[in-house]
Amino acid sequence: MDVNESSEFLSKTSLIHSLKKTWRFLEEKCYVYQFYRVPKFNENMQENQLYRKVYAYLNSLPSVEDSDFANLLSSSKSTEISLVLDENQTIIDQFLGARVHWKIENCEKNGTKSLVMKIRKNDKRRILVPYLQHIHQTFLSKTSLIHSLKKTWRFLEEKCYVYQFYRVPKFNENMQENQLYRKVYAYLNSLPCVEDSDFANLLSSSKSTEISLVLDENQTVIDQFLGARVHWKTENCEKNATKSLVMKIRKNDKRRILVPYLQHIHQTFDEIEQKRKEVRLFVNAENEPQRNGRWRSTPFTHPATMETIVMDADLKTRIKSDLENFLKSRQYYHRLGRVWKRSYLLYGSAGTGKSTFIAAMAKFLSYDIYEINLHKLQNDADLKYLLLQTTKKSILVIEDLDRYLDEKSTALSLSGILNFMDGIFSCCGEERLMVFTMNSKDTVGACALRPGRIDVHINFPLCDFTAFKVLANSHLGLKDHKLFQQVEDIFQTGAVLSPAEICEIMISNRGSPSRALKTVITALQGNLASRVGRRLSGSGPGPGPEDELDGPGKEGQNGIHPMKEIKNLYGLLRARSSRKLR
Repeated sequence: MDVNESSEFLSKTSLIHSLKKTWRFLEEKCYVYQFYRVPKFNENMQENQLYRKVYAYLNSLPSVEDSDFANLLSSSKSTEISLVLDENQTIIDQFLGARVHWKIENCEKNGTKSLVMKIRKNDKRRILVPYLQHIHQTFLSKTSLIHSLKKTWRFLEEKCYVYQFYRVPKFNENMQENQLYRKVYAYLNSLPCVEDSDFANLLSSSKSTEISLVLDENQTVIDQFLGARVHWKTENCEKNATKSLVMKIRKNDKRRILVPYLQHIHQTFDEIEQKRKEVRLFVNAENEPQRNGRWRSTPFTHPATMETIVMDADLKTRIKSDLENFLKSRQYYHRLGRVWKRSYLLYGSAGTGKSTFIAAMAKFLSYDIYEINLHKLQNDADLKYLLLQTTKKSILVIEDLDRYLDEKSTALSLSGILNFMDGIFSCCGEERLMVFTMNSKDTVGACALRPGRIDVHINFPLCDFTAFKVLANSHLGLKDHKLFQQVEDIFQTGAVLSPAEICEIMISNRGSPSRALKTVITALQGNLASRVGRRLSGSGPGPGPEDELDGPGKEGQNGIHPMKEIKNLYGLLRARSSRKLR
């Protein structure tokens, strides 16, 4: 083809193109059109996802290349150049025999962009919904294709490098929990990339409104640190079925990032723990400890606090001060060459609030609780292994120690329990408390109660009138009542009830405070009468903790004379009858 022929061909094609545009213009004027606007942002200035999908769909159409004007843009990979629709151009799409016109417009009010769709009114009912579904499906297929291509590219890229692998087992060879595993696991689940993984577990926390994403065992998480990519995956060991976290990094990056990266994990974990502050309750398990560890845990949601505990105000202040001083005493303990731990003995009758006080301690300190059931242990070695698998910032609890020692069980020896309290193994962890509860410490040998094994003794007495008034205020909203004087008189005669018994009476009768107080009076009178009857018959049990008084008198074996109790009861009945006559 010579020069004349080529110029003639170009003129003809440009003429045809002009005629087509003129025909379309005239054709469109003969139809009535419907317009739809797709704004980039909604009224709350949130991004409209439909705009994003339509914009991506339009730029994928071949008709963008045929438009009179289009923008050339380079992507993140400098070798790739893409065509993007210009604001002043109209794109015409074909769908089910209908033509759909798209154009970008700028809003004069707020300067935001919108995509305007124009279709014939005759085609609207037939194609509108299917067309939008088509855009949505096309967008999903293209994004999934891009995702697949990215995964393939990463796979090929990784095959070109030599990698170093590091394993972080959940337990060490002594079946102690590896604290690094716990930190790495918490760190990985805090990463945003967990949301982008192909599969993740949805778990609800102790607060029902909170849902967390947790890495699935079969997924790989890729973390970015100092320009390097770090791969993590969960694996199960075939020998003992324990879990491990496996880290994979390029050998070229190993020397540069390994130590700073692990330090970064430690710091992030500390920040997560500070924000979480969720107290957990651990109990010793008896099934498959080699595989699952020796502890099971659950969120500890007990509502007790130091403010809600019914206790002498001065004693409560001293205990809070002691706990606060303990938190700040790490260097002091180390300077003395002592293990940073402290032991408490809580003793008193059942129902006096010992267990509730432990819950309040845990909430006050934000410490986890490890409750040890001695009856589940086979020997002294089991007790030592339990101790090895506890963590710092925790409270180790053994309840009713006096009863267990009285049973004289053959599973655990006395020396094993004493070594647990203050032996070599007790120094295998720091920053923790040991709490023991007893109904009475009279039957326990002095070797178990000596300083070093027990640092602080706290007595939980039965309810007196002062404690009763605190309970009446918190449970019934009463600061004073006409029946308070009668309650005080009965307490002065020696009648006793546990705080738990009085609380239950008040809770059951909280709708009628007067009925609650009368029920408490009746219960106290019944307690006093039964105690007098046991004393007179001599058939009752020996003196129990509820018969202990703080006075120095020793008239009987326990400082209580039967005749004195009879006189107190007689005087109480007379006072009650005289009030009725009035």
